[in-house]
Amino acid sequence: MERILIFDTTLRDGEQIPGASLTKTEKIEIAKQLEKLNVDIIEAGFPISSPGDMEAVKEIGKVVKKPVIAGLARAVKKDIDACYESLKNVKRPRIHTFIGTSDIHVKYITNTTREVVLQRAIDAVKYARNYCDDVEFSAMDAARTDFDYLCKIVEETIKAGATTINIPDSVGYAEPYEFGNLIKKLMNTVPNINKAIIAVHCHNDLGMATANSMAAVLNGARQVECTINGLGERAGNASLEEIVMILKVRKDLFKFDTNIKTEEIYKTSKLVSRLTGITVQPNKAIVGANAFAHASGIHQDAILKKESTFGIMTPASIGIPGHELVLTSRSGRHALKHRLEHLGFKIKDKEIDEIYVKFLEIADKKKEVFDEDLLTLMSGRGVTVKPLYQLEYIYVATGNKILPTATVAIKKGDKLYKSSATGDGPVDATYKAINEIVKEEVKLIDYQIKSITKGKEAQGEVSIRIKKDAIEVNGRGISTDIIEASAKAYLDALSKLEREKQVKIKKKGYKL
Repeated sequence: MERILIFDTTLRDGEQIPGASLTKTEKIEIAKQLEKLNVDIIEAGFPISSPGDMEAVKEIGKVVKKPVIAGLARAVKKDIDACYESLKNVKRPRIHTFIGTSDIHVKYITNTTREVVLQRAIDAVKYARNYCDDVEFSAMDAARTDFDYLCKIVEETIKAGATTINIPDSVGYAEPYEFGNLIKKLMNTVPNINKAIIAVHCHNDLGMATANSMAAVLNGARQVECTINGLGERAGNASLEEIVMILKVRKDLFKFDTNIKTEEIYKTSKLVSRLTGITVQPNKAIVGANAFAHASGIHQDAILKKESTFGIMTPASIGIPGHELVLTSRSGRHALKHRLEHLGFKIKDKEIDEIYVKFLEIADKKKEVFDEDLLTLMSGRGVTVKPLYQLEYIYVATGNKILPTATVAIKKGDKLYKSSATGDGPVDATYKAINEIVKEEVKLIDYQIKSITKGKEAQGEVSIRIKKDAIEVNGRGISTDIIEASAKAYLDALSKLEREKQVKIKKKGYKL
């Protein structure tokens, strides 16, 4: 199959979101993960914008070898010089230069004429080619640019040496039929267009960035510029994960492939979310928390019988262990029985109706029924259930001039265990103290805090996700003290981890 090049601009356009600024170390960490994801091009930054950005591009080029590393530059010599300075020791460099070509940009941004803009574009490409064989030119706001003028500027910049021509919908104005037709007309009109790769860079102001990108692919574009989680200016860019998984799932329609290792998608999404501080909305396609979660009883029953009934892709295909069946008042008997059996309870068919009635009583009072609720439910059936770990007390000393220290006491069974530890912060110290007791080496892969009540005495909920070998589990804790909530969440996750291990080892009734 013909391949579509994936150009990731998370570190450039994605970082332009207010509040999402990344340190050099964080940029390098993301760039390394993008290399694992196997993107074709990483736009590492805008070197002229700051000394820090130039240094970050340089450092990324030192540690990331496989993808092309691109730097952005206006059609200005000093910008291109800065790009060269940051890329000169990179194994596979690209200079990406741009200028606004729509009449509104020509008049109000460059404050000149079409003729001057055309000449500046040509000169910029030629100047960049003195430094680098791989030069990309972007006609900014191409979707609102006069078509004949756009054809002229594309033709002339290709003659000047551009190897990739980007047709951006810079303000998210286009719709799919219109944008696809624009690419088609360019492919049929510009005489030398076959001498360059045609790229698109679509913004999401009207929610059509991904759709516009796919329409462009169907009509001749062979590079898609996108970001992890759809980050970017204003409403963001086309989402990398959406572009890639559309091509993977709908091979019947899109006869193309990518180099992306899709199993790295979820990990990359979580890393970018954590480092930028931009939370992924729960209903976000592909990587949202609810993307593989099923609450409807009809859906849950169907998924358990045949995954493809309500699953057009597998969670494992993007790096998630499996579908999540969220137990609510809408869940059916099949999903309840499945979860109880996963916890280790052997449920006979004649018992499930009675248990289900009790389950609904709990579900009607709560948004979601958790494993602890199910254990309590089963304890009401004459089985003694004790939490694996209980937090007895926690004491934390912290401040800006002292080393954070935590002392915890945990009850496991009838025994009380105490430990103290220091850490980078109060939560880190608390978790290290707990680890001293539990003696379990786990990886914390997600940590989130949210308020669940209002006012100064609001209760906070901490949600975490930990990993041990191939097992991943969530944990939740609630308290008006966020450190206490963090400790409870960690103990909840560790309890679930122990149960999961027992289920895998014994494959029989839950040992209470």
